[in-house]
Amino acid sequence: MSAEVVPLPVKEPSLSPILSLTATAMNSVNATILDRMQSEIPLIPALAGHLIAGGGKRMRPMLTLAGADLVGYQGARHHKLAAAVEFIHTATLLHDDVVDGSETRRGKETANIVFGNPATVLVGDFLFARAFELMVEDGSLKVLKILSSASAIIAQGEVDQLTAQRRIETSEERYLHIIGAKTAALFAAASRISAVVAECSEAEERALDDYGRNLGIAFQLVDDAIDYDSSAAEMGKDRGDDFREGKMTLPVILAYARGDEQERRFWQEAIAGFRTEDEDLAHAVALIRSHDCVTATRERARHFAQRACDALSIFPDGRARRAMVEAAQFAVSRGY
Repeated sequence: MSAEVVPLPVKEPSLSPILSLTATAMNSVNATILDRMQSEIPLIPALAGHLIAGGGKRMRPMLTLAGADLVGYQGARHHKLAAAVEFIHTATLLHDDVVDGSETRRGKETANIVFGNPATVLVGDFLFARAFELMVEDGSLKVLKILSSASAIIAQGEVDQLTAQRRIETSEERYLHIIGAKTAALFAAASRISAVVAECSEAEERALDDYGRNLGIAFQLVDDAIDYDSSAAEMGKDRGDDFREGKMTLPVILAYARGDEQERRFWQEAIAGFRTEDEDLAHAVALIRSHDCVTATRERARHFAQRACDALSIFPDGRARRAMVEAAQFAVSRGY
């Protein structure tokens, strides 16, 4: 089978097509999320709702829904599975905010600031458990294997990122491996399970997996570029979080590689945690801009977005494929 190259759209990309495509199914997903985050312990829905009701693009469950539309699935199993995907994602966000000591997300205080670290970790565990309940209810061992494996890979990626924190020698290769685990694994699994419930061929499963995985890498690359490129208002979080936490993201890796001896000394001190004031962040942003590191990071993101779109070439053209292509382009052009 010869694959055609699917071009990225020229017009300003938007999530509107995929939002419209999945709107009806997403209502069912949101109802499941609301129902399954309930508990007789009032703190659990209060804390879970603090994050879940706080917005977000719902990209991962949308991929499950859009993928099902792409392969012509007519059932409803993917609704609960999309909710499970969102619970996994939400649980990881709750845990991440505790690990990172984050104070804001999506423009408001994080759950760990409002409710404390212990409660936030435990409610994250509760949401993981709810996700696995939904997987078991679906009854497919293959789906369970895909999503449980992705959950383990995400956790490993987060630990890998933690061990790379404040290590200036972190390579681009290791960075890509980290984001491939902590972010792209769930994008890939969310996309693939739609082909599984539709009983598609292995080739179609792999194509959707490739789409999600490459989109996830592109998405994270842009997130990391945004930390040095946008205002806190656009981002919905404190600007420079990655910098102050000593995270080795691609803009920093490139700036360190391209810098002179004095600039490298600054990065060594900054990533080690000795240069974290506002003026240090401003200097870091200036260095990153002077070496076009945000631009280079976004270029790499576009490369992975194109690979995501190319993976869809085995499917016939139609509303779903076009929406998924445009979602990939939006992921790399966004400023928030």
